Amino acid sequence: MNINHKSDLKLSKTEKKFLRKQSKARHVLLKHEGIEAVSYVTQSLVVANGGLGNGVSRKQLLLALEECGSVEALLMPPNKPYAFVRYGTIEESRKAYAALNGKEIADDAGQKIVLYLNFVEKAQWENVGLQALPPGVMIVEDIISSEDEKMLLESINWTEDTDSQNFQKSLKHRRVKHFGYEFHYESNNVDKEKPLPGGIPAHIDTHSAFEDEIVSLSLGSEIVMDFKHPEGITVQIMLPRRSLLVMTGESRYLWTHGITPRKFDTVQASERHRSGIITSDIGDLTLSKRGVRTSFTFRKVRRTPCNCSYPLVCDSQRKATPPSFPFPESDKEASQLEREHVHQVYEEIAGHFSSTRHSPWPHIVDFLKALPSGSIVADVGCGNGKYLGINKELYMIGCDRSRNLVDICRERQFQAFVCDALAVPVRSESCDACISIAVIHHFATAERRVAALRELARLLRPGGKALIYVWAMEQEYRNQKSKYLRGNRRSEGNKEETSSETSTSMQGLLVNEESVGCSKDPALSVPVINDITEGGCKSRKVTNSGLPIHTNRTSFHSQDVLVPWHLKGNPGIDKTVEPFGPVGSPNPSPVFHRFYHVFCGGELETACQALGDVSILKSYYDQGNWCVILQKV
Repeated sequence: MNINHKSDLKLSKTEKKFLRKQSKARHVLLKHEGIEAVSYVTQSLVVANGGLGNGVSRKQLLLALEECGSVEALLMPPNKPYAFVRYGTIEESRKAYAALNGKEIADDAGQKIVLYLNFVEKAQWENVGLQALPPGVMIVEDIISSEDEKMLLESINWTEDTDSQNFQKSLKHRRVKHFGYEFHYESNNVDKEKPLPGGIPAHIDTHSAFEDEIVSLSLGSEIVMDFKHPEGITVQIMLPRRSLLVMTGESRYLWTHGITPRKFDTVQASERHRSGIITSDIGDLTLSKRGVRTSFTFRKVRRTPCNCSYPLVCDSQRKATPPSFPFPESDKEASQLEREHVHQVYEEIAGHFSSTRHSPWPHIVDFLKALPSGSIVADVGCGNGKYLGINKELYMIGCDRSRNLVDICRERQFQAFVCDALAVPVRSESCDACISIAVIHHFATAERRVAALRELARLLRPGGKALIYVWAMEQEYRNQKSKYLRGNRRSEGNKEETSSETSTSMQGLLVNEESVGCSKDPALSVPVINDITEGGCKSRKVTNSGLPIHTNRTSFHSQDVLVPWHLKGNPGIDKTVEPFGPVGSPNPSPVFHRFYHVFCGGELETACQALGDVSILKSYYDQGNWCVILQKV
């Protein structure tokens, strides 16, 4: 029996439209999820559009499925737009295929969704092993009565005292009212010299600001909180209404915790699971619509330096990072800084830069080769296009701010165009994946870095993934120096750098204001560039920037730095540089300075979490770079 079309009957326009949609659903499941439908009747079906990722709950889907027979199993993978159902008999499965294909049901938000069913041999899904709570996390259920909850909620007045210091602050996804001390979200700290009227400190993870315990009371509604270890382990924990969350030790000092803004949480369907880890048992997952949760968070202000057991992430124990000044005070100033110390520099050094970028990094290759055949992938900030031809089964497009680098891509027969990473001229939700390698760290403010991440997320279809690499502040990790620090200076320029976009030919040249005698223009708030000659090198000296100039192949001492690039002649691209000087005298080589914001551990994840419509699948450290794989939800 051929189940995909009627052989002898003329199809109506409606039937033809349905078959096209069903065929498309079958193709999408195979292309993006590797789920292969079969053309004969089985007891198992895949239900496209009937998944948790579409906002369909277990209860709603079961109501429709059970009309056709006895459901032995209903598997609903988290965040996926499909589900698997197994019926007791082939006859019941055949009935469901005929009755439910093209049927409309309402999701949890009341929106109409059309189901498309196809037969499969079996559900292709592997459950992740059972996880444990992060060390130091404890959840106490029903810590207060419903009467006490009502009294506490009624005690909060969000509208009174609008002139007082502790009046509510509006954030993107929540309202905040401070007691004791105001928490400054721009610096993740408090001003201990300026206590607010009241007595309860604000919620903060900074080691030096607060003592060990964090205690948070959830009122009004349950919520799922995400805990994440620096090695990329993510644990989702249900916090029931009227429960108390206690974090101490490792969970307080090492794990990040946060709440992703969304309308529905994926939770356990069975009543026995009230608090704790949301397991990966796809036979027991459903959706829970979020209510309004109010939390009371208690922390005690620390008066002495923190001496915890996690010095790599402790601001009290790490070497102090000098502030980077003058920081751009406006988006216009940040844009001008990037134009002079990123865009213009790469136009000048494109040929030499490309000659040092030829060996792909293994983890990026693994990401691209793991994508389904036929995926559409955007490389935003593609440089010379070294990743555009890695997987011939992908449709890859590249874009870069440098016209000269894009020209190199085109010479190599790659599809690439010139654009700004903050405004990519590609339709929203049109890409199956994106990569952004060594790009985000060139933006001068936190707001512009988040905007660049948001642009990547805009390009992704729901379920699409992005891989992001940025240069790390920590060039020593787990007592191991990065390849950048270990590099042999005598061979610089002759091999590929593993640790981001760093100069391969500087041989440790240190350039600073004291050594070159610069001139300053007090009327300018961005760098002034003068050409000077020092030691046979023509150095484009940065003056009045206030930004430190990094010494190549040394550890970073500031997050916002200028990194030198010692240009070697390349007559094919850098037409302003003469390859040879007069006979008997070497030609001075220009030194350019590129702006970088090197990321501290956890900073990239925090920036990604600010987007709201993505989840972090994995984060890791790769030879001097912080890396994240995120997924559009």
